[in-house]
Amino acid sequence: MKIMTSRAVFLFLAMVLAGGATAQQTTTQTQQKTLAATIDVYVFPTKGQDAAQQSQDEAACYSWAVQNTGNDPFALAQQAQQQAAQTEQAKQQASQAGAGAGARGAVGGAAAGALIGEIASNDPGRGAAYGAAAGLVAGRRRGRQASAQATKQVEQQGQQAQQATAEQMQNFKKAFSVCLEAKDYLVKF
Repeated sequence: MKIMTSRAVFLFLAMVLAGGATAQQTTTQTQQKTLAATIDVYVFPTKGQDAAQQSQDEAACYSWAVQNTGNDPFALAQQAQQQAAQTEQAKQQASQAGAGAGARGAVGGAAAGALIGEIASNDPGRGAAYGAAAGLVAGRRRGRQASAQATKQVEQQGQQAQQATAEQMQNFKKAFSVCLEAKDYLVKF
């Protein structure tokens, strides 16, 4: 009797667990994002359209919006990622813009210092040393300024490119929304 009771309990638990797994699969399937939700546009059917009809309407409006704006949001997202990577790479290159400026400044300073040292005290070596030190400091300062300026310019260009891409995405969402609203949906983005 005890064995039959434990088998019954085991079968009951197995059925409950299997039912829970089925319910979890159903929940997962109903939580799939719609086309509109993947591009952060939220759509609500106002005339009782079912999920299949909404999916068809979203696909039709998506195609219409791509055709009328010339922008595909998935291509724009990829473009934005590429722009961000290019901007980051250009910033790294810009930070190297002033590399070697200190050495060039030291050489130029040494030459000028040697000339001044020869004229002023008849000691070109001492003048060259002073000139090299001054040239090194000035060269490094100019190098840092050039690097900072180049980095700032690259950041501005990257921001402008990202802004242009965002405007294209906004235009697509407007067109997509207008189409869905014409098909009796409430749309927000």
